[in-house]
Amino acid sequence: MDKTLDKKLDNAIWVAHSLFQRGKASGSVANLSFVHEGKIYITATGACFGTLKPGEFAVMDIDGNQYNELKPSKEWPLHLSVFKAKPDTGAVLHVHSTYSVLWSCVPGLNESDCMPDHTPYLKMKLGTVGLIPYEKPGSQELFNVFEKRVKANNGWLLSHHGPVVPGKDVMEAFFALEELEESAQIAWELRKRL
Repeated sequence: MDKTLDKKLDNAIWVAHSLFQRGKASGSVANLSFVHEGKIYITATGACFGTLKPGEFAVMDIDGNQYNELKPSKEWPLHLSVFKAKPDTGAVLHVHSTYSVLWSCVPGLNESDCMPDHTPYLKMKLGTVGLIPYEKPGSQELFNVFEKRVKANNGWLLSHHGPVVPGKDVMEAFFALEELEESAQIAWELRKRL
């Protein structure tokens, strides 16, 4: 048994379950990936964060070649774009969390840094968040526009869709995603009051 892989799988499953149980991921639309020994493990199509198990990861390389029979999430090209553009990345999380999606719908956001820093923690945990213009989820158009903008930011909000957050490992990506969602909630609540 590969204990390092087991630990990465355990962390990925804990993160998925935590996000699902707290309403930050729903149904089977969220996806996550991590790197292990040059291969990318990504949640399979139809996998639910609430019930995710170790056997529900497709395995592929950076060029998209598959190493097992599971079909990866349809948004696997987003993950590969991050891994290619940012070689220090060890994991990527993508969910449709409520406040991040709400904030991504606000008109007139700065596409190069769309999240206001009402607190210092988002910049500390993640950095700048770019806004990716809306394209249909899972579409080649979305993958193309994301790939063109991936190097410009540390994290991204897909307009009307949700956040994409990298980290050196799954736990770091999780902490950054949590901070992004918290920052989006603060921004949303303040916007209603100002």
